[in-house]
Amino acid sequence: MRLVLWAASALIAMITPTTASRCLASVGEDSRDAFVRVEGSQFLLAGKPYHYVGTNFWYGMNLASAGTGGDQARLRRELDHLQTLGVTNLRIMASSEGPNTAPYRMRPALQPAPGIYDEAIYRGLDLLLVEMRQRGMRGVLCLSDFWQWSGGFPQYVSWAEGGSAIPYPDHGDWDQFEKYSARFFVNSKAKAYYDAFVDKVVGRVNSLTGQPYRDDPTIMAWQLANEPRGMDHPLEFVQWVKDSSNRIRSLDHNHLISTGSEGSTPSDYANTLPEVIHALPNIDYLTFHIWIQNWGWYDPQRSDTYGPSLGLAHDYIAAHVAIAERLHKPAVLEEFGIARDQGSFQPAATVRQRDAYYRDIFSTVYASTSAGSALNGINFWAWAGEGRPVHVGGTWQPGDAWIGDPPHEPQGWYSVYNEDVGTIAIIRDYARAMQQVQPMKETHAPHGPRQPANR
Repeated sequence: MRLVLWAASALIAMITPTTASRCLASVGEDSRDAFVRVEGSQFLLAGKPYHYVGTNFWYGMNLASAGTGGDQARLRRELDHLQTLGVTNLRIMASSEGPNTAPYRMRPALQPAPGIYDEAIYRGLDLLLVEMRQRGMRGVLCLSDFWQWSGGFPQYVSWAEGGSAIPYPDHGDWDQFEKYSARFFVNSKAKAYYDAFVDKVVGRVNSLTGQPYRDDPTIMAWQLANEPRGMDHPLEFVQWVKDSSNRIRSLDHNHLISTGSEGSTPSDYANTLPEVIHALPNIDYLTFHIWIQNWGWYDPQRSDTYGPSLGLAHDYIAAHVAIAERLHKPAVLEEFGIARDQGSFQPAATVRQRDAYYRDIFSTVYASTSAGSALNGINFWAWAGEGRPVHVGGTWQPGDAWIGDPPHEPQGWYSVYNEDVGTIAIIRDYARAMQQVQPMKETHAPHGPRQPANR
């Protein structure tokens, strides 16, 4: 591992028309202060600290579509509800790949074939940004995925290899799947497909406002991918993070760039290398995720596992805040969640344990942020709002309601519904508290995204 870290470190050195018209903003109308900036290890917005409680609203562009799977009236109700809670940041999947006959994924896809785009989905993303802007929200737009639920890396690999079969982990063989997905980093054709998509979306002009995405302050950050893992190709992984962040910076000088990393996952072989990739010059802040059940720390059938798992979660937060402090960059806990009581997938099941967990994690983040640490925000997983699972505990199918659980996961696992009164109260309380935190221990001059590095 020391050799891998040394070598990787060496690589571093190397809507409607009337609504749209109300929101129309030219480049000249948006000052630099309208964009989320960084000052040392803090976010700034309009010259003031930007601290937030956000959510994962990954299905937003599909919900906003006027085509199959869209429900624009529900979209607006969901955003209104989140606004009343004080949720100001949405993490959104801004990509999806693969044929609409493929299993375990968002459908319809934005990119059903290489270089072919579904304009209805794209227009859904346009509308989502317009509606978010009306409500003062900021979005983190994720550009790909290590996992199968949006197509992502495994789909690019399959395309590049002439249609090789994606080894979906139907029978629990995650190791084989992850190694297949990580072949992306050593396949020049697969990476070229990704680059072409990045050029397309970063260069897009909103069809409703006429404003280029690169000039829209509603976008807080571009995110390279959801939970990328180097696996057997750690050096190539680091090089990809460097190349991709450089590419985005060359296209867009206004927005921040993030990795989407889950951090130093407990997996012995994931090779996420969080300190290495977040040290790269065009990565503006550190991300990490916590999954106490997925990682085997917590068993919802055994109450005695909660205390130890919470201790591990606290240690995980502290470790990643320490990395961000060493790198002098902000940090965001952008995924965390827990099942309903006893692991039930039923929407009517109680959530006493989840409420305790949300309160524990939010309070830990709030205390850290209040103390002036590098920890600036938190996004819970995930908002389902009005949606309810059709196949409770099963996989999502086209025509089902969008909820917080991705298509490949048991429906009803981590979703937060609009009738989860206790959970919603906790979210509201900490959203308000986070917005009032004003630590400014840094005294460096504010700046935007870091300048382009040599490609």
